[in-house]
Amino acid sequence: MELTAADLGAPLGARATVVEFSSAFCMPCRATRLVVERAVATSPDVTFVDLDVARHLDLGERLGIDSTPTVLVLDATGAVRRRATGTPTLAQVRAAIAVAGG
Repeated sequence: MELTAADLGAPLGARATVVEFSSAFCMPCRATRLVVERAVATSPDVTFVDLDVARHLDLGERLGIDSTPTVLVLDATGAVRRRATGTPTLAQVRAAIAVAGG
């Protein structure tokens, strides 16, 4: 499956894009956002997009998002290369970015 900038409402990263599906009252989502933001801050040409699943129901359904947080790591073309639920470690996010970004 490939996602586009139109799907995300934001441009794709030149190397990779990390997408977090979150919800407003999800405490693990906040922790996940901090981990992902830190990983992206040290990864050139990688973009982070945080989507509230309640505001993106169609996309969430299309992707089979059934819990938050769910993190997708896309390559430069928007193809989903990694998917995880729950709060990842910084090392896991960096490794997923490395795989997706070539």
